[in-house]
Amino acid sequence: MATESVVVIGAGIVGIAAAYHLLREGAAVTVIDRAPEGDKASFGNAGGIAVSEIVPASVPGLAWRVPRWLLDPLGPLAIRPAHVLELIPWLWRFSQVGTPKEVSRISSALFVLNSRVYDDLLPMLAETGLSDELNERGALTVYESEDGFQRDAEAWALKRDHGIAIKNVTGEEAREMEPALGTLVHRAVFIPQWSHINDPKRLVDSLREWLRTRGVAFIAGDVIDISDSGADMPQVSLAGGRSIAATKVVVAAGAWSGELSKRLGDRVLLESERGYNTTLPDPGVALSRELIFAERQFVATPLSCGLRIGGAAEFGGLHAEPNFRRCQALITLATRYLPGLKVCGATNWAGHRPATPDSLPVIGASPRHPNVLYAFGHGHLGLTQAATTGRLIADLVRGAPTPIDISPYTITRFS
Repeated sequence: MATESVVVIGAGIVGIAAAYHLLREGAAVTVIDRAPEGDKASFGNAGGIAVSEIVPASVPGLAWRVPRWLLDPLGPLAIRPAHVLELIPWLWRFSQVGTPKEVSRISSALFVLNSRVYDDLLPMLAETGLSDELNERGALTVYESEDGFQRDAEAWALKRDHGIAIKNVTGEEAREMEPALGTLVHRAVFIPQWSHINDPKRLVDSLREWLRTRGVAFIAGDVIDISDSGADMPQVSLAGGRSIAATKVVVAAGAWSGELSKRLGDRVLLESERGYNTTLPDPGVALSRELIFAERQFVATPLSCGLRIGGAAEFGGLHAEPNFRRCQALITLATRYLPGLKVCGATNWAGHRPATPDSLPVIGASPRHPNVLYAFGHGHLGLTQAATTGRLIADLVRGAPTPIDISPYTITRFS
Protein backbone atom coordinates (compact mmCIF):
# COMPACT_ATOMS: atom_id res chain seq x y z
CA MET A 1 0.00 0.00 0.00
CA ALA A 2 3.05 2.26 -0.18
CA THR A 3 1.58 4.40 -2.95
CA GLU A 4 -1.82 4.86 -1.31
CA SER A 5 -2.77 8.23 0.13
CA VAL A 6 -5.83 8.15 2.37
CA VAL A 7 -7.91 10.92 3.90
CA VAL A 8 -9.82 9.87 7.01
CA ILE A 9 -12.70 12.20 7.87
CA GLY A 10 -13.20 12.08 11.64
CA ALA A 11 -10.75 12.02 14.56
CA GLY A 12 -12.88 10.02 16.96
CA ILE A 13 -11.86 6.54 18.06
CA VAL A 14 -13.08 4.88 14.84
CA GLY A 15 -11.24 7.34 12.60
CA ILE A 16 -8.13 7.11 14.78
CA ALA A 17 -8.18 3.31 14.66
CA ALA A 18 -8.59 3.37 10.87
CA ALA A 19 -5.63 5.76 10.61
CA TYR A 20 -3.55 3.43 12.81
CA HIS A 21 -4.18 0.36 10.65
CA LEU A 22 -3.72 2.30 7.41
CA LEU A 23 -0.40 3.68 8.63
CA ARG A 24 0.80 0.20 9.55
CA GLU A 25 0.01 -0.92 5.99
CA GLY A 26 2.21 1.84 4.56
CA ALA A 27 -0.36 4.43 3.55
CA ALA A 28 0.18 8.18 3.75
CA VAL A 29 -2.65 9.20 6.04
CA THR A 30 -4.32 12.56 6.63
CA VAL A 31 -7.06 12.91 9.26
CA ILE A 32 -9.52 15.79 8.95
CA ASP A 33 -11.83 16.85 11.75
CA ARG A 34 -13.48 20.16 12.60
CA ALA A 35 -11.68 19.90 15.96
CA PRO A 36 -9.14 17.03 15.99
CA GLU A 37 -8.42 17.53 19.68
CA GLY A 38 -11.92 18.63 20.65
CA ASP A 39 -14.67 16.95 22.61
CA LYS A 40 -16.47 14.11 20.85
CA ALA A 41 -18.43 10.95 21.61
CA SER A 42 -15.16 9.01 21.91
CA PHE A 43 -14.20 11.12 24.93
CA GLY A 44 -17.40 10.81 26.90
CA ASN A 45 -18.33 7.17 26.51
CA ALA A 46 -18.53 4.83 29.48
CA GLY A 47 -15.28 3.09 28.58
CA GLY A 48 -16.70 -0.40 28.12
CA ILE A 49 -15.29 -2.97 25.71
CA ALA A 50 -18.69 -4.57 25.44
CA VAL A 51 -17.96 -7.68 23.37
CA SER A 52 -21.03 -9.46 24.75
CA GLU A 53 -23.43 -6.81 23.42
CA ILE A 54 -24.85 -8.59 20.38
CA VAL A 55 -28.60 -8.11 20.92
CA PRO A 56 -29.97 -5.22 18.80
CA ALA A 57 -31.90 -2.35 20.32
CA SER A 58 -35.09 -3.32 18.47
CA VAL A 59 -36.47 -6.58 19.84
CA PRO A 60 -39.94 -8.14 20.04
CA GLY A 61 -42.06 -6.54 22.75
CA LEU A 62 -40.02 -3.34 22.97
CA ALA A 63 -42.92 -1.19 21.74
CA TRP A 64 -44.85 -1.93 24.95
CA ARG A 65 -42.02 -0.55 27.08
CA VAL A 66 -41.32 2.64 25.13
CA PRO A 67 -44.35 4.70 26.30
CA ARG A 68 -43.46 4.07 29.95
CA TRP A 69 -39.86 5.14 29.29
CA LEU A 70 -40.98 8.32 27.54
CA LEU A 71 -43.34 9.29 30.38
CA ASP A 72 -40.82 8.57 33.15
CA PRO A 73 -38.70 11.68 34.00
CA LEU A 74 -35.96 9.28 35.09
CA GLY A 75 -36.50 7.02 32.08
CA PRO A 76 -33.78 6.03 29.59
CA LEU A 77 -35.47 7.42 26.46
CA ALA A 78 -36.48 10.90 25.29
CA ILE A 79 -37.59 12.26 21.92
CA ARG A 80 -37.59 15.99 21.23
CA PRO A 81 -41.03 16.94 19.78
CA ALA A 82 -39.46 19.13 17.09
CA HIS A 83 -37.57 16.13 15.73
CA VAL A 84 -40.43 13.63 15.53
CA LEU A 85 -41.28 14.06 11.84
CA GLU A 86 -37.67 13.78 10.75
CA LEU A 87 -37.29 10.66 12.89
CA ILE A 88 -40.21 8.74 11.32
CA PRO A 89 -38.24 6.90 8.55
CA TRP A 90 -35.66 5.77 11.12
CA LEU A 91 -38.36 4.63 13.56
CA TRP A 92 -40.19 2.75 10.81
CA ARG A 93 -37.08 0.78 9.90
CA PHE A 94 -36.38 0.27 13.63
CA SER A 95 -39.81 -1.31 14.03
CA GLN A 96 -39.30 -3.55 10.99
CA VAL A 97 -36.11 -5.16 12.34
CA GLY A 98 -37.65 -6.02 15.72
CA THR A 99 -38.77 -9.49 14.65
CA PRO A 100 -37.34 -12.82 15.87
CA LYS A 101 -35.86 -13.55 12.44
CA GLU A 102 -34.18 -10.15 12.17
CA VAL A 103 -32.94 -10.21 15.76
CA SER A 104 -31.29 -13.55 15.03
CA ARG A 105 -29.66 -12.23 11.85
CA ILE A 106 -28.44 -9.00 13.44
CA SER A 107 -27.16 -10.73 16.57
CA SER A 108 -25.10 -13.10 14.44
CA ALA A 109 -23.61 -10.16 12.53
CA LEU A 110 -22.77 -8.32 15.75
CA PHE A 111 -21.26 -11.48 17.23
CA VAL A 112 -19.00 -11.99 14.21
CA LEU A 113 -17.76 -8.40 14.50
CA ASN A 114 -17.32 -8.50 18.27
CA SER A 115 -15.59 -11.89 18.22
CA ARG A 116 -12.58 -10.17 16.59
CA VAL A 117 -12.40 -7.25 19.01
CA TYR A 118 -9.54 -8.44 21.20
CA ASP A 119 -7.63 -9.83 18.20
CA ASP A 120 -7.42 -6.27 16.86
CA LEU A 121 -7.55 -4.16 20.01
CA LEU A 122 -4.84 -5.83 22.10
CA PRO A 123 -2.07 -5.53 19.44
CA MET A 124 -2.99 -1.88 18.83
CA LEU A 125 -2.76 -1.09 22.54
CA ALA A 126 0.51 -3.00 22.86
CA GLU A 127 2.22 -1.29 19.93
CA THR A 128 1.17 2.17 21.07
CA GLY A 129 2.21 1.57 24.69
CA LEU A 130 -1.36 1.68 26.02
CA SER A 131 -1.90 -1.87 27.26
CA ASP A 132 -2.18 -0.64 30.84
CA GLU A 133 -5.29 1.35 29.86
CA LEU A 134 -7.32 -1.86 29.61
CA ASN A 135 -8.93 -3.44 32.68
CA GLU A 136 -10.00 -7.03 32.01
CA ARG A 137 -12.24 -7.56 35.04
CA GLY A 138 -15.55 -8.36 33.40
CA ALA A 139 -18.80 -6.53 34.03
CA LEU A 140 -21.82 -7.06 36.24
CA THR A 141 -25.38 -6.55 35.02
CA VAL A 142 -27.69 -6.05 38.00
CA TYR A 143 -31.45 -6.33 38.46
CA GLU A 144 -33.69 -4.99 41.18
CA SER A 145 -36.55 -7.39 40.44
CA GLU A 146 -37.15 -10.94 39.33
CA ASP A 147 -39.53 -9.64 36.64
CA GLY A 148 -36.74 -7.55 35.15
CA PHE A 149 -34.39 -10.50 35.14
CA GLN A 150 -36.95 -12.77 33.46
CA ARG A 151 -37.75 -10.10 30.87
CA ASP A 152 -34.16 -10.33 29.65
CA ALA A 153 -34.03 -14.13 29.72
CA GLU A 154 -34.26 -14.48 25.93
CA ALA A 155 -31.44 -12.00 25.42
CA TRP A 156 -29.18 -13.90 27.80
CA ALA A 157 -30.11 -17.19 26.12
CA LEU A 158 -29.21 -15.70 22.74
CA LYS A 159 -25.80 -14.70 24.05
CA ARG A 160 -25.24 -18.17 25.49
CA ASP A 161 -26.19 -19.70 22.15
CA HIS A 162 -23.37 -17.70 20.55
CA GLY A 163 -20.84 -19.01 23.06
CA ILE A 164 -20.69 -15.93 25.27
CA ALA A 165 -19.85 -16.90 28.84
CA ILE A 166 -22.21 -15.56 31.47
CA LYS A 167 -22.79 -16.47 35.10
CA ASN A 168 -25.96 -15.84 37.06
CA VAL A 169 -25.38 -14.66 40.63
CA THR A 170 -27.63 -13.74 43.52
CA GLY A 171 -27.96 -10.25 44.92
CA GLU A 172 -25.83 -11.24 47.91
CA GLU A 173 -23.12 -12.64 45.61
CA ALA A 174 -23.22 -9.43 43.58
CA ARG A 175 -22.63 -7.43 46.78
CA GLU A 176 -19.69 -9.67 47.62
CA MET A 177 -18.20 -8.83 44.23
CA GLU A 178 -19.06 -5.12 44.52
CA PRO A 179 -19.62 -4.12 48.19
CA ALA A 180 -20.79 -0.63 47.16
CA LEU A 181 -24.04 -2.10 45.83
CA GLY A 182 -27.06 -1.65 48.06
CA THR A 183 -29.81 -4.07 48.98
CA LEU A 184 -31.94 -2.94 46.02
CA VAL A 185 -30.05 -5.44 43.84
CA HIS A 186 -31.95 -8.74 43.67
CA ARG A 187 -30.18 -10.64 40.85
CA ALA A 188 -27.13 -10.13 38.65
CA VAL A 189 -25.24 -11.59 35.71
CA PHE A 190 -21.44 -11.61 35.50
CA ILE A 191 -19.88 -11.24 32.02
CA PRO A 192 -16.18 -12.17 32.17
CA GLN A 193 -15.30 -11.15 28.57
CA TRP A 194 -16.25 -7.53 29.17
CA SER A 195 -13.46 -5.06 29.96
CA HIS A 196 -13.12 -1.31 30.28
CA ILE A 197 -10.67 1.47 29.47
CA ASN A 198 -9.19 3.61 32.26
CA ASP A 199 -9.99 6.89 30.51
CA PRO A 200 -11.46 7.05 26.97
CA LYS A 201 -10.27 10.62 26.45
CA ARG A 202 -6.70 9.77 27.40
CA LEU A 203 -6.84 6.77 25.08
CA VAL A 204 -7.91 8.84 22.07
CA ASP A 205 -5.46 11.65 22.88
CA SER A 206 -2.57 9.19 23.24
CA LEU A 207 -3.39 7.34 20.03
CA ARG A 208 -3.66 10.63 18.13
CA GLU A 209 -0.27 11.80 19.37
CA TRP A 210 1.30 8.41 18.58
CA LEU A 211 0.03 8.72 15.02
CA ARG A 212 1.14 12.35 14.72
CA THR A 213 4.71 11.53 15.73
CA ARG A 214 4.80 8.86 13.03
CA GLY A 215 3.78 11.11 10.19
CA VAL A 216 -0.02 11.13 10.17
CA ALA A 217 -1.20 14.66 9.37
CA PHE A 218 -4.11 16.10 11.36
CA ILE A 219 -6.00 18.99 9.80
CA ALA A 220 -8.65 21.09 11.52
CA GLY A 221 -11.39 21.77 9.01
CA ASP A 222 -15.06 21.36 8.24
CA VAL A 223 -15.62 18.98 5.33
CA ILE A 224 -18.35 20.35 3.07
CA ASP A 225 -18.10 17.97 0.11
CA ILE A 226 -16.45 14.88 -1.34
CA SER A 227 -16.18 14.65 -5.12
CA ASP A 228 -15.23 11.42 -6.88
CA SER A 229 -15.56 11.12 -10.64
CA GLY A 230 -13.98 7.67 -10.63
CA ALA A 231 -11.36 8.79 -13.16
CA ASP A 232 -9.37 11.06 -10.85
CA MET A 233 -8.50 10.91 -7.17
CA PRO A 234 -11.35 11.90 -4.84
CA GLN A 235 -11.28 15.50 -3.66
CA VAL A 236 -12.24 16.46 -0.13
CA SER A 237 -13.42 20.07 0.01
CA LEU A 238 -13.17 22.07 3.23
CA ALA A 239 -14.94 25.23 4.30
CA GLY A 240 -12.77 28.18 3.30
CA GLY A 241 -11.90 26.82 -0.13
CA ARG A 242 -9.17 24.30 0.63
CA SER A 243 -9.27 20.97 -1.22
CA ILE A 244 -7.30 17.77 -0.51
CA ALA A 245 -6.89 14.89 -2.97
CA ALA A 246 -6.22 11.26 -2.05
CA THR A 247 -6.49 7.86 -3.65
CA LYS A 248 -9.02 6.81 -0.99
CA VAL A 249 -11.33 8.63 1.42
CA VAL A 250 -12.69 7.09 4.63
CA VAL A 251 -15.83 8.65 6.12
CA ALA A 252 -15.64 8.08 9.89
CA ALA A 253 -17.37 11.22 11.09
CA GLY A 254 -19.73 9.58 13.55
CA ALA A 255 -23.22 11.04 13.67
CA TRP A 256 -22.30 13.56 10.96
CA SER A 257 -21.42 10.84 8.45
CA GLY A 258 -24.95 10.60 7.09
CA GLU A 259 -24.76 14.13 5.72
CA LEU A 260 -21.60 13.25 3.78
CA SER A 261 -22.95 9.95 2.42
CA LYS A 262 -26.07 11.77 1.24
CA ARG A 263 -23.93 14.18 -0.80
CA LEU A 264 -22.38 11.15 -2.48
CA GLY A 265 -25.82 9.78 -3.35
CA ASP A 266 -25.76 6.95 -0.80
CA ARG A 267 -28.88 6.68 1.34
CA VAL A 268 -28.46 5.79 4.99
CA LEU A 269 -30.71 5.93 8.03
CA LEU A 270 -28.53 7.46 10.71
CA GLU A 271 -29.62 9.36 13.78
CA SER A 272 -27.91 11.09 16.65
CA GLU A 273 -28.76 9.13 19.75
CA ARG A 274 -27.50 11.64 22.27
CA GLY A 275 -26.03 10.16 25.40
CA TYR A 276 -25.38 11.83 28.75
CA ASN A 277 -23.03 11.13 31.61
CA THR A 278 -21.75 12.52 34.86
CA THR A 279 -18.22 11.89 36.14
CA LEU A 280 -17.68 12.04 39.90
CA PRO A 281 -14.03 12.70 40.82
CA ASP A 282 -14.49 11.61 44.46
CA PRO A 283 -17.50 9.25 44.44
CA GLY A 284 -17.07 7.89 47.96
CA VAL A 285 -17.57 4.32 46.71
CA ALA A 286 -15.18 1.91 45.01
CA LEU A 287 -16.07 -0.31 42.06
CA SER A 288 -13.73 -2.83 40.46
CA ARG A 289 -15.62 -3.27 37.18
CA GLU A 290 -18.34 -1.71 35.06
CA LEU A 291 -21.88 -2.10 36.36
CA ILE A 292 -24.88 -2.22 34.01
CA PHE A 293 -28.22 -1.41 35.60
CA ALA A 294 -30.48 -3.36 33.28
CA GLU A 295 -33.95 -2.14 34.22
CA ARG A 296 -32.93 1.51 34.24
CA GLN A 297 -30.64 1.31 31.19
CA PHE A 298 -27.57 3.09 32.58
CA VAL A 299 -24.05 2.14 33.62
CA ALA A 300 -21.38 3.09 36.15
CA THR A 301 -17.69 2.65 35.28
CA PRO A 302 -14.68 3.20 37.55
CA LEU A 303 -12.30 5.34 35.45
CA SER A 304 -8.98 6.87 36.43
CA CYS A 305 -10.69 10.29 36.27
CA GLY A 306 -13.54 9.25 38.56
CA LEU A 307 -16.73 7.22 38.56
CA ARG A 308 -18.61 7.77 35.30
CA ILE A 309 -22.37 7.30 35.36
CA GLY A 310 -23.76 7.27 31.84
CA GLY A 311 -26.77 6.36 29.83
CA ALA A 312 -29.94 7.78 28.29
CA ALA A 313 -30.95 7.84 24.65
CA GLU A 314 -32.25 11.16 23.42
CA PHE A 315 -33.35 11.70 19.83
CA GLY A 316 -33.33 15.37 18.94
CA GLY A 317 -31.05 15.75 15.94
CA LEU A 318 -27.53 17.07 15.69
CA HIS A 319 -28.27 20.68 16.55
CA ALA A 320 -30.58 20.66 19.59
CA GLU A 321 -29.11 22.03 22.79
CA PRO A 322 -28.34 19.34 25.40
CA ASN A 323 -30.69 18.88 28.34
CA PHE A 324 -28.33 18.39 31.27
CA ARG A 325 -31.24 17.62 33.58
CA ARG A 326 -30.79 14.11 32.25
CA CYS A 327 -27.41 14.00 34.01
CA GLN A 328 -29.13 14.75 37.29
CA ALA A 329 -31.62 11.96 36.56
CA LEU A 330 -28.70 9.54 36.18
CA ILE A 331 -27.28 10.64 39.53
CA THR A 332 -30.67 10.18 41.19
CA LEU A 333 -30.88 6.63 39.84
CA ALA A 334 -27.30 5.78 40.78
CA THR A 335 -27.79 6.77 44.42
CA ARG A 336 -30.58 4.21 44.68
CA TYR A 337 -28.20 1.39 43.78
CA LEU A 338 -25.03 2.84 45.35
CA PRO A 339 -26.23 4.29 48.68
CA GLY A 340 -22.78 5.61 49.68
CA LEU A 341 -22.36 7.67 46.52
CA LYS A 342 -20.99 11.23 46.92
CA VAL A 343 -22.05 13.56 44.12
CA CYS A 344 -19.96 16.68 44.78
CA GLY A 345 -17.83 18.07 41.97
CA ALA A 346 -19.69 16.29 39.19
CA THR A 347 -18.77 17.03 35.56
CA ASN A 348 -21.65 16.69 33.11
CA TRP A 349 -21.27 15.69 29.47
CA ALA A 350 -23.44 15.06 26.42
CA GLY A 351 -22.46 13.62 23.05
CA HIS A 352 -23.87 12.29 19.78
CA ARG A 353 -23.87 8.53 19.25
CA PRO A 354 -24.29 7.57 15.55
CA ALA A 355 -27.22 5.14 15.60
CA THR A 356 -28.59 2.98 12.80
CA PRO A 357 -32.06 1.43 13.19
CA ASP A 358 -30.69 -2.11 12.90
CA SER A 359 -27.86 -1.58 15.44
CA LEU A 360 -25.24 -2.55 12.84
CA PRO A 361 -22.43 -0.19 11.81
CA VAL A 362 -21.83 0.91 8.24
CA ILE A 363 -18.53 -0.54 7.01
CA GLY A 364 -17.49 -0.83 3.37
CA ALA A 365 -17.12 1.01 0.09
CA SER A 366 -19.66 3.34 -1.45
CA PRO A 367 -21.46 1.48 -4.27
CA ARG A 368 -21.33 4.64 -6.40
CA HIS A 369 -17.83 5.76 -5.46
CA PRO A 370 -15.52 2.78 -4.81
CA ASN A 371 -12.70 5.10 -3.73
CA VAL A 372 -14.83 6.24 -0.77
CA LEU A 373 -15.21 3.91 2.21
CA TYR A 374 -17.57 4.19 5.16
CA ALA A 375 -16.83 3.47 8.83
CA PHE A 376 -19.59 4.85 11.05
CA GLY A 377 -22.87 4.08 12.79
CA HIS A 378 -21.49 2.04 15.70
CA GLY A 379 -24.03 3.38 18.21
CA HIS A 380 -23.04 2.35 21.74
CA LEU A 381 -20.19 0.15 20.46
CA GLY A 382 -17.80 2.63 18.86
CA LEU A 383 -15.01 2.08 21.37
CA THR A 384 -15.62 -1.68 21.33
CA GLN A 385 -15.58 -2.10 17.55
CA ALA A 386 -13.12 0.64 16.55
CA ALA A 387 -9.95 -1.44 16.24
CA THR A 388 -11.71 -4.14 14.21
CA THR A 389 -13.37 -1.55 11.99
CA GLY A 390 -9.97 0.02 11.36
CA ARG A 391 -8.55 -3.41 10.46
CA LEU A 392 -11.37 -4.00 7.96
CA ILE A 393 -10.96 -0.57 6.38
CA ALA A 394 -7.21 -1.09 5.92
CA ASP A 395 -7.86 -4.43 4.23
CA LEU A 396 -10.42 -2.87 1.89
CA VAL A 397 -8.10 -0.01 0.97
CA ARG A 398 -5.30 -2.37 -0.02
CA GLY A 399 -7.67 -4.76 -1.79
CA ALA A 400 -7.00 -7.66 0.58
CA PRO A 401 -9.60 -10.20 1.71
CA THR A 402 -11.26 -9.19 4.95
CA PRO A 403 -11.16 -11.66 7.88
CA ILE A 404 -14.96 -11.58 8.12
CA ASP A 405 -17.81 -11.18 5.66
CA ILE A 406 -18.68 -7.47 5.65
CA SER A 407 -21.88 -7.74 3.59
CA PRO A 408 -24.17 -7.28 6.65
CA TYR A 409 -22.59 -3.88 7.31
CA THR A 410 -22.59 -2.28 3.85
CA ILE A 411 -24.53 0.89 3.17
CA THR A 412 -26.48 -0.78 0.35
CA ARG A 413 -28.87 -2.26 2.93
CA PHE A 414 -30.53 1.18 3.12
CA SER A 415 -30.98 1.65 -0.63
